[in-house]
Amino acid sequence: MATPDFIRTLRASAGHQLLWLPGVTAIVLDEDGGRVLLNRRADTRRWAVIGGIPDPGEEPAACAVREVFEETAVRCVPERVLSVQALKPVTYENGDVCQYMDITFRCRAVGGEARVNDDESLDVAWFPVDALPELDAWAVTRIKQALSDAPTWFDPMS
Repeated sequence: MATPDFIRTLRASAGHQLLWLPGVTAIVLDEDGGRVLLNRRADTRRWAVIGGIPDPGEEPAACAVREVFEETAVRCVPERVLSVQALKPVTYENGDVCQYMDITFRCRAVGGEARVNDDESLDVAWFPVDALPELDAWAVTRIKQALSDAPTWFDPMS
């Protein structure tokens, strides 16, 4: 995953210590809602839902649209917020530790042809929602939420 410049600046003084960061995830469905857009990440080599970090001052929904296009060349529109959740801390190979406050959006594809569009993805593809590749349980849960009309999920009191 490409590290935004503002995080590189923070890391210069913070070292590897935990950074609390905003994160956005986009569950992108095709126009019929029968397929979901996934990318095979270059860093983990695993299939995943699309996501990223908002730039300073960038609205979360705008970030979702930008990240989807940057990574897949697909244009989308956010339809609703699926969840708001503090994710577990992640330790990267270089020792950096981050914890993300993730906002997940259900998005609808409105144009573009799915393809690798940056160096963060090895592959990009549409998958039928009933024939997904191996994904993290967290991603499967978010896809199921996108397919339902359940209200936005959040943990009211941990």
